[in-house]
Amino acid sequence: MVSRVAWARVVVRGSGGLEQRSGSPPEDQGRSGGLEQRSGSAPVDTEEVTGEIGPGLLVLVGVGRDDGPAEAAWLAEKVAGLRVFDDEAGVPNRCLSEAGGGALVVSQFTLYGDARRGRRPSYVAAARPEEAAPLVEAVASALAATGLTVAQGRFRAHMRVESAGDGPFTILLDSEKGF
Repeated sequence: MVSRVAWARVVVRGSGGLEQRSGSPPEDQGRSGGLEQRSGSAPVDTEEVTGEIGPGLLVLVGVGRDDGPAEAAWLAEKVAGLRVFDDEAGVPNRCLSEAGGGALVVSQFTLYGDARRGRRPSYVAAARPEEAAPLVEAVASALAATGLTVAQGRFRAHMRVESAGDGPFTILLDSEKGF
């Protein structure tokens, strides 16, 4: 998903872990997805600022159980190339590098929350932390390899995300569905 954001802040507090549930994954597992928010600025801190970008994209990355390096590369390429920044005519015709923006990459396993039954979402479709961490890092590394400024949240930490939209402008990115 891509949403334009004028300002975004990710605050990391404590060292909360992820709860993994057992059971059969839903049929729609095995895709990589993300939520990208266009941002005027986005610092990350854990009591102090650990990473910060100016204007750019806040990229919330969900990693599925069957995802691998190919899905991480696809997501990074898609994020880097999305034309979601306005040109001189006010039309979203510029990608992140053309707009001179950076990317703040934050792991977001809850993008795989399945709330179809009951009142507590199930996260069985989300990759286990030891599988997801390297893929979130791969997305950040691939974005950095394009020459973009990249900052990151802290994997498995409890994070508070604040953002103020510049739009709104939201696009769903899903490697399995190809959009």
